[in-house]
Amino acid sequence: MLVQAILKSKATDSVVTVEPSSTVSEAAKILAEKRIGTVIVSEDGGSTAIGILSERDIVRELAVSGSSCLDQTVETYMTRELVTATRQETVQDIMTRMTEGRFRHMPVVEEGKLIGIVTIGDVVKAQLTELAMEKDALQGMIMGH
Repeated sequence: MLVQAILKSKATDSVVTVEPSSTVSEAAKILAEKRIGTVIVSEDGGSTAIGILSERDIVRELAVSGSSCLDQTVETYMTRELVTATRQETVQDIMTRMTEGRFRHMPVVEEGKLIGIVTIGDVVKAQLTELAMEKDALQGMIMGH
C-alpha cells in the first residue's frame, strides 16, 4: 500500500498549520480544539512546511521551563529538520522511518509543497486493512472461491 492510498482514505486532506510567530499557547489551543497531536509550521499558510510542533515538544519544554514557554513563539521549539514522505512511498517504508525516528507524524511533501500529513495511527490502520484483505483472499482460495 502507498501513502497516496492513506491520503485518499482520510476524512480530510487539510493540514493544520500555524505561523512561526504564533505562540506556543496558541498552538496548544489549536491542538486541543482539533484533537490532533501536531501542527505544521508554515510561513505561507500551508503550502510550504518549515517545521513541526507536537504535543510532546510542548510537554517536554513545560517540564524544563515551566509555563513561561507558552508565551514563546512556535519557531522557538519546533522541529526544523523535517522527515517527510511522498505519495509514492510504501506504508512499510514510512512505518519503518517513523519507528526508527520515534515520531508519530510525517508530512507528505512533493516538489517542495505540503500535500498532507500521515500519522502512525493512519499507518497502523492501513496495515490492518491490508492484512484483513490478505486474510480474506487466502480464506477464499482455501475454500475454493
